[in-house]
Amino acid sequence: MRIAFTANGPGEVAGWLRPLLRSLYSRARDLEAFVFLVPDDYATGFEAAMVREAFPRARVYDPKSYVKFALGARLDSAPAGVDVVQYVGGDLLHAARLHARLRGRAATYKFSRRAYRRLFDRAFAVDSNNADQLAEWGTPRERIERVGNLAIDGALFEASQPPEPGTPVDGILVMPGSRVYEIENLVPFFFGMALRVLQERPEIPIAFALSPFTSREQVRRAIETGGHRRMFGRRGRLVSDGGDFLTDGDGTRIPVLWNALAAARHARLAVTIPGTKTIELAVLGTPAIAITPLNAPEVVTINGPLTYLDRVPLVGVPLKRAAAVALSRRFEYHTQPNIDAGEPRVCEVHGTVTPGRVARVALERYDDRAWLAFAADGLARLYRDHVGAADRMAESLLALAA
Repeated sequence: MRIAFTANGPGEVAGWLRPLLRSLYSRARDLEAFVFLVPDDYATGFEAAMVREAFPRARVYDPKSYVKFALGARLDSAPAGVDVVQYVGGDLLHAARLHARLRGRAATYKFSRRAYRRLFDRAFAVDSNNADQLAEWGTPRERIERVGNLAIDGALFEASQPPEPGTPVDGILVMPGSRVYEIENLVPFFFGMALRVLQERPEIPIAFALSPFTSREQVRRAIETGGHRRMFGRRGRLVSDGGDFLTDGDGTRIPVLWNALAAARHARLAVTIPGTKTIELAVLGTPAIAITPLNAPEVVTINGPLTYLDRVPLVGVPLKRAAAVALSRRFEYHTQPNIDAGEPRVCEVHGTVTPGRVARVALERYDDRAWLAFAADGLARLYRDHVGAADRMAESLLALAA
């Protein structure tokens, strides 16, 4: 049985592809998986290595190899055909192009467009709202199947692993993101926040949790340069001595961990940014603060062509700043758990922020037992019925491929 997948950035690879492949391999011993990583502005460059390490049997193609294949070149290890092409991230046109080359049937997860209403034999939905959205895009109702959010199963698996030394038990866990501009700017920013927290409350355990898509060299460069000047980050050093630590040179050592969710299960509070990680924290029932900093909006990645505005001479940077601010103000909530709940279970902080301001919010929430209980209970219940999404989708996908 042969299934090809399109995937792109760290969120989709870790949150969608990984739990789905884990379930598929457990059910189909003869599975041949072909993972095509497509070009994407959110990609870190470490996606291919991560998939190969997690699934040695899978054949994995980096974006450059995929582009060659999509344009008609032959790849020695690429199949002549597959049973199903499954979209799990990236632009839908890549799934369409892959299907044109490999044939078989086609399936999508969460996304479609009217142009592809005849392409997909099955469309897997996250929830009932997503099912309605797929139908609005022209997908026949009989082809839509609600399975749940794959990221939930991925989060539970990661959280079940043993915690690393330095896990901030009943403390604060900082999750700064994995995209290049997030590492460059938010590691120094959150380092400044952590130092402020420890200055006021040195007894509170605090640690950073970084993605497996992030290299130590990236972290080292980020903490030594201090990030964009308008992010007000703090410089420091990354030291590896019986573990990884961020240090300010004055004796403060903050642990750096590499399995965020195993640590989050034991933390009282997480501080992060909007993205898949807020869903993962929600399923664990870990209260969270998510910041949307608009200090330097020209460095962020925006979906679509607006992300390239800053490359336009003279007027590009102010235009992108204006576009990012307008986009931020357009939505009341920036995190998926709050959007799904229709109320602020995750504490969101928007706009121009400083490490001191975020430290103050973190300490207030850390000490607010009523809010902690409100957040933890609501978040844990929010995605309870999504558990098992990977198993449901794997069973259906295998039936489609048979």
